[in-house]
Amino acid sequence: MREKTKIWKQMIQTSRWQTRLSALVMGSGQFLYGCRIKGLLYLAVEICTIGYFAMRGMGDIRGFFTLGTQTADPWTNTPGDNSVVMLLMGLLAWLILAGFVALYIANLKDAYRLQQIVDRGERPERFIDAMKRLLDQKFYALALALPVVGVCVFSILPIVFMILIAFTNYGGSIVPPALVDWVGLENFEKIITLSQFAPTFFKILSWNIVWAVLATTINYFAGLGLALLLNKDCVKGKAIWRAFPILAYAIPGFITLLAFKFMFSYGGPINQMIRDAGGVAIGFLDLDAKWTARWIGLLVNCWISVPSIMLLATGHLSNRDMSIYEAARIDGATKFQQFRRLTMPYMIFTTTPVILGQFVGNFNNFGIFYFLRGGMYMDGYFLASDTDLLINWLYNLSIDNNYYCIGAAISLIIFIITSIISLTVYVRSSAYREEDTFQ
Repeated sequence: MREKTKIWKQMIQTSRWQTRLSALVMGSGQFLYGCRIKGLLYLAVEICTIGYFAMRGMGDIRGFFTLGTQTADPWTNTPGDNSVVMLLMGLLAWLILAGFVALYIANLKDAYRLQQIVDRGERPERFIDAMKRLLDQKFYALALALPVVGVCVFSILPIVFMILIAFTNYGGSIVPPALVDWVGLENFEKIITLSQFAPTFFKILSWNIVWAVLATTINYFAGLGLALLLNKDCVKGKAIWRAFPILAYAIPGFITLLAFKFMFSYGGPINQMIRDAGGVAIGFLDLDAKWTARWIGLLVNCWISVPSIMLLATGHLSNRDMSIYEAARIDGATKFQQFRRLTMPYMIFTTTPVILGQFVGNFNNFGIFYFLRGGMYMDGYFLASDTDLLINWLYNLSIDNNYYCIGAAISLIIFIITSIISLTVYVRSSAYREEDTFQ
């Protein structure tokens, strides 16, 4: 930071009037130093940006703060302000402004660079030579430009929009043409304090954390155990045994979930076998089947996720240094000691990012309980059931019941929780602190 400040001070003190003119008219320094096409392009960017903000941009930024002032009146046929559109267009205006500021700074740096080239008695690079260099040495920048713009518009913009919705009262009866207002942290206070949301939030959050930890642990050790088993020399027909989990993984997940839902239903094959044995049908997924339904969800998730862990573990296990295991056997280490002291540290080191990805995926696993028990509301829960995860509750609130602002607040809480846990675990893991251990 100090180095950048020093560079800027040096630029201000030693820049000539041609360079300083670029601070007022973008591209003027480039034009005066002989790079006329580049200077005209910078000038065109400035003119277009000023024109955009003069005709619309300033209004969009003003609307970003006010979210509209004119309410629609059907009696006088008066169109009202659409607060959500104004929020989105205001956000786009801020994004354009940020891009313009970045180009403005690049313009100043480039003008000062050209000044230094001219002061050394050298000739500035021609535009055609700069384009050839862009297509050759800096082709990566050209190739990444369009994807970066696409990510900003189609990924970052919706995410920021969702975050901002969490600080408004958008939802319920307050939807366009009604005006939406900024409410600050009121939605988060509702989730934590209101009797309507708070008990459900804390119940689902505690179960969500338990679910993510259990599902990740079971899936990982089941996949690792299956990979170790199939790596044994005594196992015959390894290709056939590996094919079965891969086939289960290849089948679309929702089909598998619907199949398991049918299997555990009253008319399914499991209850049919119970009846044939003289028993009474069991409601595995009924309203009162709390932990039974949860364990079934863990089982189904394991069936879907274990094959990918098995394939990953198989690849890593094949790269082990077997001489270490031979030395351990000579020293008298048992199979379990070899697993605990050699295999597990190696696998944890190489697969920590994957484990964290699995944890985040399980934390936000929408499909499991949506297809097994979707649409089920229970007493003691507000628009949720005892197997719903936060992502399921978010869906029930926002999509089915129009609590958009509360849903956005919950999604932001999910992001914060998963980010904190993932970053904390990763920074403390050997994969981050001891990068060269297994190299």
